[in-house]
Amino acid sequence: MTNTKLTLIASLSLVAFAAMPAHASDDVRPPAAVVLAAGNTAPAPSAPPSAPVGPSYGLHDLLGMAQSTNKGVEAAQANVDAANAAITSARAYPNPQVEVMYGRLQGKQPGVTSGNAPTYAITQKLDYPHQRSLREDMATRGLEASQAVRQGFRAELAARVKTAYFEVLRRESELQAASEDLAMTRQIHSRARLRVEVGEAPRYELIKAETELLAAQKSQQTAELRVNQAKAALRQQVGGAMPAQFALDGSLGRAPEVPPLPQLRGTMTASNAELAQRRMELERARLGVDYQRSLRWPEVAVRASTDRQPDNNVSQIGLVLTIPLWDRRSGPVGEATAQATQARSALEAREFELAQELETAYRQYEITQSQVTALESGIVREAESALNVAESAYRFGERGILDYLDAQRVLRGARNELIAAQFDLQVAAIQIEKLMSTAPGTMPAGLPSSTIQNQ
Repeated sequence: MTNTKLTLIASLSLVAFAAMPAHASDDVRPPAAVVLAAGNTAPAPSAPPSAPVGPSYGLHDLLGMAQSTNKGVEAAQANVDAANAAITSARAYPNPQVEVMYGRLQGKQPGVTSGNAPTYAITQKLDYPHQRSLREDMATRGLEASQAVRQGFRAELAARVKTAYFEVLRRESELQAASEDLAMTRQIHSRARLRVEVGEAPRYELIKAETELLAAQKSQQTAELRVNQAKAALRQQVGGAMPAQFALDGSLGRAPEVPPLPQLRGTMTASNAELAQRRMELERARLGVDYQRSLRWPEVAVRASTDRQPDNNVSQIGLVLTIPLWDRRSGPVGEATAQATQARSALEAREFELAQELETAYRQYEITQSQVTALESGIVREAESALNVAESAYRFGERGILDYLDAQRVLRGARNELIAAQFDLQVAAIQIEKLMSTAPGTMPAGLPSSTIQNQ
């Protein structure tokens, strides 16, 4: 089957060469584009990608810049400020009510003095001590829930920035590998052309080398475009303070350290921001039930008034009671109880979901770690050795160009698989870190400072 294909390619090359003008020079090589599209010539080899221009950033620099410039962080902080102001509102005393009424006393009987008879009154509502403490506790739980939301957003933002950062490193590694493949393909093309010119190899080897050169140029250009796309995505996550042209410091192959799964479970239960938020919401809902029940007590207010008549003054002071006779707060108490039940169910469901997500991320981390180890220690090295053997055999004429190109293709595939596995390993570690709600400047309890660090 292979001989048939080679014969067909050689026949096509001879036909194309025979159709060339007679005055053409003998050293004109039939480009691979003749086989692909008549009338087109092979493009000139593209120049290697230029070095990135602009400042260089590390991962910690990007994380700090994102936390300081991202508008979502400002919105989360504003939510915390609003919850803090709600505590001040819960501590405030009720305002007094002042009544001023003007009237005129008109005497109907002899001896009764007529004149103005204004009335002044002031009413001050009194709070029960336990109601004030319940309101303050509810507002405090709301503040803690807002702080947990802010922490969760910061952890989510850090995960997005890290993923985009390693995506750029991945694309740059692919670009470097594509550039190396292009340089190697150019060497193969030069050797094939020389062998064809001296008559040591059939012309189909040159056509095959031309085709591989075109494919390598296309792969290199595609990899360069993907680098630019990844940098644009990283700049979008970090914010507008990042310049358009920049470089990154770091390595994709540095494997992060992850503690054992049981330790991660305990740490996530204690430090996950979403679970902390839902716990605070549950506590707030339970306090809301107690607060609604406390409103069944009669409301008490102190009222003082004075009635000034033309010939005498009448002053009074007493209590005003609002008796919960018809409304026993059954509706608000039932609503608060249902909200507490809903908050408890949501917390239990989310705890189970996050536990499954953690186990899935940890298993993915183990799988990708084993893949990276296998590729680094065995597959890539074997592919490199096979390529060296095929290159030597091709140089001495013991093997054809197809064996050489196949060995190069195997090495290219193994190297790309290694880059993808290294990126997947970083993403799995980032997912675990996000479940721990780790943000720049914070560290969950129970994890050492060297845990899940990439830089």
